[in-house]
Amino acid sequence: MITAEEIRAKLLEAFPDACIQVVDTTGTFDHFDAVVVDERFRTMSRVRQHQAVYEALGDAFRDRIHALALKTSAP
Repeated sequence: MITAEEIRAKLLEAFPDACIQVVDTTGTFDHFDAVVVDERFRTMSRVRQHQAVYEALGDAFRDRIHALALKTSAP
């Protein structure tokens, strides 16, 4: 089990200057919507942006998050 705030904190470690919003969409602590806006994404493809987020989440993404609707962009 993981909370939206724990996910947000983990993402802020990797993207400290980003604007990050995470919402638990079902209340079951395994389905989330996340928006990550970071300047570093300006030079990355959308696929690479999402990969960077998945890498930042590490084991949490593989073990405790069942679904993640992810939107990434540069400001």
